[in-house]
Amino acid sequence: MSVKERKERERAGRERLIVATARELAEQQGWDAVTTRRLAERIEYSQPVLYSHFRGKREIIGAVALQGASEMAVAMRAATAAADGPRARVTALARAYLAFAERHPAVYDALFQLDGGLAYAQEDTPEPLKDAFAALLECLAEVAGDGVRPELFTETFWASLHGLATLTRAGRLPPEDTERRTELLVDRLAML
Repeated sequence: MSVKERKERERAGRERLIVATARELAEQQGWDAVTTRRLAERIEYSQPVLYSHFRGKREIIGAVALQGASEMAVAMRAATAAADGPRARVTALARAYLAFAERHPAVYDALFQLDGGLAYAQEDTPEPLKDAFAALLECLAEVAGDGVRPELFTETFWASLHGLATLTRAGRLPPEDTERRTELLVDRLAML
């Protein structure tokens, strides 16, 4: 292995460590607790080393969001692959989405609530974000209905899931009714 390859591998390792540490700190204490100073202390590198990887917290949030988008896509595809029939797939998709949001609140915030400097629904949208949307679209396109653009239906269904996730987490909706809300969403919006 060349010196250059070793340095690139070490740099990538430091970057993964920064993102993992930021994510862990955010999940434990919220995003307000994630500062470059605290991250530098936790990873035992100086702040200038941290800034050599990310220009600041915004880029770190973006890196966590991209990682989260990839994980969310995997979770949704795994859930839908195990389901038989359109109704079961859409229900599994909705459950997987809501479960991800509940299990990973800081990642969910990085994806959909905080400014990570990422472009959504544009030409320059990063691939992990496009892939997470594609995971929704793959399942929902088959139930969009005649005369309805699958992308538009997917955006509407996604917005409903996001609303349920956000309002439940904020205590605006009682969590014990999550399953019934999911069934209503599938029954009425997807008309299954």
